[in-house]
Amino acid sequence: LLRWYRRHGRDLPWRRTRDPYHILVSEVMMQQTQVDRVVPKYHEWLAKYPSLEALARARQDEVVQTWYPLGYNVRPRRLHSIAREAVERYGGRLPDDEATLRGFKGIGAYTAGAVLSFAFGKRAAILDTNVARVLHRVFVGGGEIGSHAMQRHLWQLSRTLLPHRHVFDFNQALMDLGALVCTARKPKCLLCP
Repeated sequence: LLRWYRRHGRDLPWRRTRDPYHILVSEVMMQQTQVDRVVPKYHEWLAKYPSLEALARARQDEVVQTWYPLGYNVRPRRLHSIAREAVERYGGRLPDDEATLRGFKGIGAYTAGAVLSFAFGKRAAILDTNVARVLHRVFVGGGEIGSHAMQRHLWQLSRTLLPHRHVFDFNQALMDLGALVCTARKPKCLLCP
């Protein structure tokens, strides 16, 4: 998987930073939104709000307007709220532990795992739609992928499979494998590493 990722992984701007805020922005933008729509908005957003402090100082209506046309306008409001709380309680930084990150409204298990893994280099599991599909097809094969019991099982698989080294690349590779090869409608099984 890591060898495949080195050759075929997507070159995305948020993969070139370890800034926790930039990672958070990319993860929130990527929720239910295609990569090609996110990339230009990610650059625009960070040019306007380069830090948690800058975002916290902004007016909420301006933040929502900047988000347009990504949709799901609860997302910019949550980012704004996270920025304000991070400035007020954590000196303008995102904490580097799961429990505290998950204490922010709008940061769930996946986003916390992504920030911990991609920004802080910690051994943290992720489970987005693409990763769930890959793990389900490779390790489970049957059953309803969306059921609560299956989601718990897939989270446990994600935690178990995490290597002790190269966690950033491993998690990114799983996401790319699901996005590029193990797709929902027309999986390219013959190309699967």
